[in-house]
Amino acid sequence: MTENARRPGPAGARGDDQWLTEVAREASADAGGVPVELLGDYLRLLRDAAVTGREPRRGELDAVGLLGRRAAEQGVSAGRAVRLYLSAARRLWRHLPHLDRSTDSETVRAAADAVLHVVDAAVATLAEGYAVARRELVRREESLRRELVDDLLRGDSDLGGLVERAEPFGLDLARVHQVALAAPGRRLPDTEAAISTLERVIFDRLDDRDVLVATKEGLLVVIAPADTVTPGRGRGGGPAGDLGRLMHGELDRLVRGRPWQVVVGRPHPGLYGIARSYEEAREALATARRLHADTSVIDAHDLLIYRVLLRDQPAMVDLVQAALTPLSQARGGAQPLLDTLAEYFACGEVATDAARRLHVSVRTVTYRLGRIRALSGYDPADPRDRFTLHAAVLGARALDWPRRPLPA
Repeated sequence: MTENARRPGPAGARGDDQWLTEVAREASADAGGVPVELLGDYLRLLRDAAVTGREPRRGELDAVGLLGRRAAEQGVSAGRAVRLYLSAARRLWRHLPHLDRSTDSETVRAAADAVLHVVDAAVATLAEGYAVARRELVRREESLRRELVDDLLRGDSDLGGLVERAEPFGLDLARVHQVALAAPGRRLPDTEAAISTLERVIFDRLDDRDVLVATKEGLLVVIAPADTVTPGRGRGGGPAGDLGRLMHGELDRLVRGRPWQVVVGRPHPGLYGIARSYEEAREALATARRLHADTSVIDAHDLLIYRVLLRDQPAMVDLVQAALTPLSQARGGAQPLLDTLAEYFACGEVATDAARRLHVSVRTVTYRLGRIRALSGYDPADPRDRFTLHAAVLGARALDWPRRPLPA
């Protein structure tokens, strides 16, 4: 049977519904299988416009807007929804019988103008309804995501309920996870750009959908998988360093929020491991701020010693007071001697390396070490005194001494 034989008679004749159904089916196929129900009465609006020139009523356009909302709720992309409507208009125009027989160019031109008006109004209304629904879905998903993250980080919620709620977000709570916190240099007026940036790059680089990004207390929170819990560490290496550098590299490209500081908790297994990793990251961030650390990416593992030292603050105050306060008698105060000790210990007790880090001569470093020995009674070169001095230096840094007086 030829195409002309399948065409219906004049508009209004019996068979119109079957013809329009065929046009809708073919348009759906063109759009990748988008449900024909999303066309609603759109084809009849086009037909009426071509035949009578009638413009769509407000209520009819509102119905198209509702179809746009339904398309968004069903997960149909905006491009496929628009393609469905454009394909339907193209196919319907090609099958309009009264235009085939018309020799009047004005009639054809008027019909085309009326049809294009309907297409323009309908597609615009469809897109508007789609956009409204997407915004509502994003807000609802963001709310659910934030609630899920809060419960995961708190670690005291019902396990079965959390597993069920985490599944739509692709989070497998049986895996080993780690939590990273990103703190902006100044408060962000809008976190959506930062969240979408992190989600995109983490999904692309890690090739893993088991990632959750949200905000909490002004911080960006990333819950990401770590395939194995590494007992040892390489400075700046391993899953924590990789995740931290990846996050900082992307966030630093944003116009707002710089400078960013990223802190990564250690990986832990199971549901409660997420809460544990979060607490470690949060404590590490607080400690880094207390130490005035300007390091861009911090591994919570590197700050464990400060957690140990600060758990018994009175004992730490006593140690600093006994071992380091005598250094205040030196010309220029205690700070230059403390800086010398910190660099001396950091480079493995090598005076030449310490001098290079401090931008002073080796002789100056040697002189300061001698003054420390004379004033404190502890010898930095003596293994028996080295641990005491090193612990005291770390404690002084945590207590911000001598910039601030020691706590009473």
